[in-house]
Amino acid sequence: MFMFTRFFSGIFGLGIGLAVGIAPAHAADEIETKAQLCAACHGDKGVPADPKTIPVIWGQERSYLMKQLRDFRNGERNSAVMSPIAKGLAEDDLRKIAVYFAAKTWPARPAPAKQPLPPKGIAQCQACHQPNFQGGMPAPRLAGLSYEYLVAAMRAFAAEQRTNNLDMPKFMQALTDRERSAIARYLSAL
Repeated sequence: MFMFTRFFSGIFGLGIGLAVGIAPAHAADEIETKAQLCAACHGDKGVPADPKTIPVIWGQERSYLMKQLRDFRNGERNSAVMSPIAKGLAEDDLRKIAVYFAAKTWPARPAPAKQPLPPKGIAQCQACHQPNFQGGMPAPRLAGLSYEYLVAAMRAFAAEQRTNNLDMPKFMQALTDRERSAIARYLSAL
């Protein structure tokens, strides 16, 4: 009886040890697999298939990624591509995907020509997006996003087509198209 108990305890302990060791690896593989769907558009090395219309998500601010995924899922932000994908993900998956991409390194790219500091509007952007525009909770990194993506996002906020941030429409409406364009050129060159 003693040997049977000892044998059973050893097998049981081994089983628990394997389960504890394998479960996190399996969970990581599962998120990696789900995140691969993102690579079709956002790029498998962090460079989007079309940087003019698709943002970089590798190394982006975690809380921002989480908010955007939630907003796509609940309809506060609409996208023909992202909304159906996000609606198919559980809350825990959204969180894990945001952590996964935030932990990646922002993709390297050739240094673009420096742009002059825009005379108006850029200072108010720094309050949330940080002095170097690399983002910080809860604001996204803007430095290095494409000019086209940035100016389209600013225009969408100004026209109140994108409303999942209550402050951005007011900020963008206070600027002219030319001022928004200058800010986008500056940020894309960082």
